[in-house]
Order: sequence, then C-alpha cells, then structure tokens
Amino acid sequence: MQSSKRAQASEHVPTQSPVAPDPTRLEKHTSSEVGEIGETGEVTVVDPAMVKRAVSAAALGNAMEWFDFGVYSYLAVTLGHVFFPSGNPTAQLLSTFGAFAAAFLVRPIGGMVFGPLGDRIGRQKVLAITMIMMAVGTFAIGLIPSYASIGVGAPILLLVARLVQGFSTGGEYGGASTFIAEYAPDKKRGFLGSWLEFGTLVGYVGGAGLVTLMTAALSADDLHSWGWRIPFLIAGPMGIIGLYLRMRLEETPAFAQLEKEARTKEKVRREAEKRIGIREMVFGQWRAMLLCIGLVLVFNVTDYMLLSYMPSYLTSELKYDETDALMVVLAVMVLMMCVQPFAGRLSDRFGRRPVIATGCVGFLVLSVPALLLIRQGSLFAIALGMGALGLLLVCFTSSMPSALPALFPTKVRYGSLSIGFNISVSLFGGTTPLVVTALIGATGDRMMPAYYMMAAAVIGGIAVLLMSESARKPLPGSPPAVEKS
Repeated sequence: MQSSKRAQASEHVPTQSPVAPDPTRLEKHTSSEVGEIGETGEVTVVDPAMVKRAVSAAALGNAMEWFDFGVYSYLAVTLGHVFFPSGNPTAQLLSTFGAFAAAFLVRPIGGMVFGPLGDRIGRQKVLAITMIMMAVGTFAIGLIPSYASIGVGAPILLLVARLVQGFSTGGEYGGASTFIAEYAPDKKRGFLGSWLEFGTLVGYVGGAGLVTLMTAALSADDLHSWGWRIPFLIAGPMGIIGLYLRMRLEETPAFAQLEKEARTKEKVRREAEKRIGIREMVFGQWRAMLLCIGLVLVFNVTDYMLLSYMPSYLTSELKYDETDALMVVLAVMVLMMCVQPFAGRLSDRFGRRPVIATGCVGFLVLSVPALLLIRQGSLFAIALGMGALGLLLVCFTSSMPSALPALFPTKVRYGSLSIGFNISVSLFGGTTPLVVTALIGATGDRMMPAYYMMAAAVIGGIAVLLMSESARKPLPGSPPAVEKS
C-alpha cells in the first residue's frame, strides 16, 4: 500500500506534508510521507509541530531582517548628518531617504532572481541566502567611514550597502509568506500567516527600542560620531542567529521531490517546465499580478508611512522631541503586536476581503482626522492619532501574508508573488518617505501624509472588490490542507 502511494505521489509536484488519499487513513501517515495529489477527495495533512517550527523560523528570520530596515529608518536624521552634510536639514533628510528608496528600486530585480529560484531549488535554500546577504549589507553600513573622513565615498558606500540589502529583501517576503502558507492548514492560514508580520513588528520594535535607548543615553555628539554604528554592527551576529534558524527549516516536500527527479530521466522535462514557468510568472498571471500590486500598494504605503516616515515627520516637520517621537511609534507597534494574532483569526472566520476592506475604508475616512490629531501636538493627541492608524494597519498586516500567496498557483507562487510584491513596494511603498518629504517641501502642506494614504486606500479598495475570497479554501494548485489530529 505504501509503495503505491509513493508511486502515485511521484507523478505530482509535492508541496506540503503529508498527504492521505483516503481521509479515513489520515492518522496512518507521518510527516515524512508527503506528496501533493490533485485528485478529488485527496487531502494534505499537516503536522502541527512542523507547522509551528516553520512559522516560528520564518517569522523570527523576518524579524531579524526588518530590525535592519527599522534601524535605518529611525536613525534617518542622524545618518543625514553623518553621510550627507548640508546646511539644509530638509536636503539632508531627502538624501537619506533617497538612499533608503534606492534599495527598493533593486527589489524587483531581487524578486526576479530569487522568486524563480525559490520555485526551482526550494524555499528554504533561498531564504537562507537572503538572510546572509541582508546581514552582510547591514553589518557593512556600520563600518563605513563618515563623509567628514572620506568625502563623497561615504554616501557611495552607503548606497552600495543599501542596494545589497534591497536585492536580498527582494526574495524575502514572497518566500517567507509562501513557506508559511504552504504548510498551514486551510482553516488556520490567516492566523498562522499573521505571525509573519508579527515578526516584522518585533524587528521594528527592536530597532526602534534600541535607537530610543541610544538617543536617551548618548549625547548628540556621541551619537553622531560613533553611537549610530552600534545597531548596524549588532546586525552581524543577529544575522548568524537568523541563518541558523532558517537552516534548521525543513524544505517543503515539493522540492525534495524535485531534487530527486532532477537526477532521473525526467530532468530534461523539468528544465523545460522551468523555462515555461518563468514566463508564466510574469505574463501568465497578469490579473493576479495586478491584484497583488494593488493590495501591496495600500499595505506598504500605509506601513512605511506609519512605521518609517512618521518618526522623522514628528521631528523634522512638527519639531517634536526625537526621543518622544520614537517612544510614541514604539508604543503603537507594541499595540499592533498585541492585536495582530486576533486579527489573523478574524480573517480566518470572516474572510480576508472584509478585514482588508475595513482597513481601506478606515484609511480613507480617518487619515485626515488622525493627522490633525497628530499635528495638534500634545502627547495624548499624537498617541491617539497614531494608535488609530496603527489599528487600521493591522487589518493589512494580519491578512496579507495569507491573502497574497492565495492569488497564485503552487508552481509559480514564490516567483509571481516576489515579482508582484517587489514591483509594488519599489514603486510605491519604499519611496513613500522620499515622495511625501518632497511633496511637503514643494507645497508646504503638512497634510500630505494623509492625502497620500487616502489615495492608496482607494487603489487598495478597488483590488479588494476584484479579488476572490480565499479564507478556509485550499491554495490554488494544492489539495485541501487539514491539521493532523
């Protein structure tokens, strides 16, 4: 009986663990007996211990990477003084955010490289590679001499390090969300996927908390001369920890089977399928790709506006105390972490579309009132405005990790999602601080952040109307997934 099951499974591309052709025999299978079988009535049975390990490692690795990005965002003003000296503070900030945005311009290239590679050699291997590159790029920033020491070479080296970070991150989100989605049972995919963005928030909180402590403990001269290097140098050993966690991840069974087939007579056929698959990732999934870009647009514009840009907005535009500004954002992120898993469960119960639509409507209606509260200036008003925006953002952070992978079939999921995600992030998300700073400088209107979020909410709302509900349903190209009892 076992041999016949394995023979049947070898004709398909396995993605999850384990599969039982007969639902009455679920308990007779172990996590090593895997395969995706597309016939009616067949079910993928997932081992809860394996799912927990995969989710934890993916989320923790994601936290390591976003710690690096968070530190850069929260040290933006200081980095402007170190790498872009100028008599104009706005020009310094623009230059710093320009280097920040440059990393996002290469993210689609990283997605086009790592995405298809993840569909070819496996999720786990690519996630390990992206972790190594991210840690190296971040650690290098901590070693770059200042502009006062080597002149124009300093910002050039900073730009190179940021490009390495951006290239590696191009394969990060698509891989991590795909990995979790492919292991999660259908009824818990929203809840389990929400832990990926929980990891992102942990990384941001870690970065913001460290910068806050440094700002409070060090003088301005010490922070500008050597203190700013500490978070980037810490990223080196943190990257090693993240790499260890990801190397311990078990590759999805789909790619264990692919490696076996690559050594058999089907190698030529597999290579042909890979070439077809790369074209299909870009052109064959055009509708899903457009939906992905629209959803990611509203997700990342609001995300980067709140978590990356607002600390600089409070200090540079509203002249708010830098430490107090960071503490407010830190508190908002902690609030979001507390709500995140519960919102993920809501997306499993009521659906991804209602939860995401709530966020879009909320940003459309409340962006202006929230920013007016923030501009009022008192600590309570700022906390209230930021808290409202943070809770609306949770509608996206809790649902997107499960909604986005469900847009694409298994054979192109990593590649298509990575390409669509990074195109949208590069054009709209990562450029948000730069564009909004420039708009404020050009118009003098400090309400620009609210208008920008409202425009993003409209586009996201259109995408929600056009997308299909994916909650409690199998991923495209995969059999139903249930949890092993």
